[in-house]
Amino acid sequence: MPAHGANRPRPGGRRYPADMLRRLLAAAAAVLVIFGLLTLLALESGGVGVLETHAPAGTPRATRVWVAEAEGALWLEAATPEREWYRDVLLDPIVGLTRDGRAEAFRAHPQPGDAERRRLRGWLRERYGWRDAFVGLLQDTSRSVAVRLEPLP
Repeated sequence: MPAHGANRPRPGGRRYPADMLRRLLAAAAAVLVIFGLLTLLALESGGVGVLETHAPAGTPRATRVWVAEAEGALWLEAATPEREWYRDVLLDPIVGLTRDGRAEAFRAHPQPGDAERRRLRGWLRERYGWRDAFVGLLQDTSRSVAVRLEPLP
């Protein structure tokens, strides 16, 4: 049984500290759930491909990626040069990309440099809109690397 008066408002409508803490924790949990759902919606609601690279040990690595189509090519962004899939590409540029249920083989060509990064950022912003802006709040892409994919025969 709760302590005497634990859930009753104080005179003037004020709540006891335990009740206020429960409400604050419930509100914080609701904010976290909404943030998580919004993040999931931003990252996964469409236009996502699965990139297959090969880790240094030769094992396949699957990574969900956004894909931009521009200048007659497909483009990916490594948000930082430390991304595992990007390091894989530097060791073995032959990759697979599955989009819309269709798998294709490519040779990945990293395009380092600020101009290339800015161009790719523009294409991603154009394609993904608010989703790109939202993810930009979560991930600093100031050191990102553009990667052009060249289809293999």
